Amino acid sequence: MGWGERVKGYIYTMFAGADPGVGWNMTDPIFGKRPTLGACMPNIRRFVQPGDQIFVISGRVSGVQQYIVGGFAVDEKIHALAAYERFPEYRQAREGDGSLRGNIIVGHDGRQNDFDYHGNFERRLENYVVGRDPVVLETPKEVELGRERSLALLQHLFARDYAQSISGVIGRFRKMSGGQIEDLRGALSELKVEARDARR
Repeated sequence: MGWGERVKGYIYTMFAGADPGVGWNMTDPIFGKRPTLGACMPNIRRFVQPGDQIFVISGRVSGVQQYIVGGFAVDEKIHALAAYERFPEYRQAREGDGSLRGNIIVGHDGRQNDFDYHGNFERRLENYVVGRDPVVLETPKEVELGRERSLALLQHLFARDYAQSISGVIGRFRKMSGGQIEDLRGALSELKVEARDARR
């Protein structure tokens, strides 16, 4: 499926330590049963429209290479109160180990919940992103290949072969064209096939 040049995308890096490949559970469950983006990156959530794409890079962790975790297409954007009703499993709560989980930062009364640490609460309630068509590097072999290939892939995608790190290629986040989206989705899908074949 060609995504076309009218479609745009964004790719961004999560905060330091946010690396699912080393056991970190995504606070904002971007790649849950239904892809969503609800608390983080309000600037990207504001700009994207249905059909656009969002991709995520793991945060920095000492001793391991960052990698492209995955991406998804935007299906719709709703208010956080609507998300509260539709996705109760994504309501922000504290886990038994003390960590936070969930990306719906509002309570049933429309007020900021007791667990949320984000600033600009009112601004973050709009544009809760509900996604579709995820492509995610999940298995240990997929993550291993992702760590090996992500930097070179991004260097090629953004014509920044001189950059020596992922942050040197995209900074905190970067806009993508329809062609770049198609190339990146294809590359991630190929990595998943290669990882599957390697297990045979």
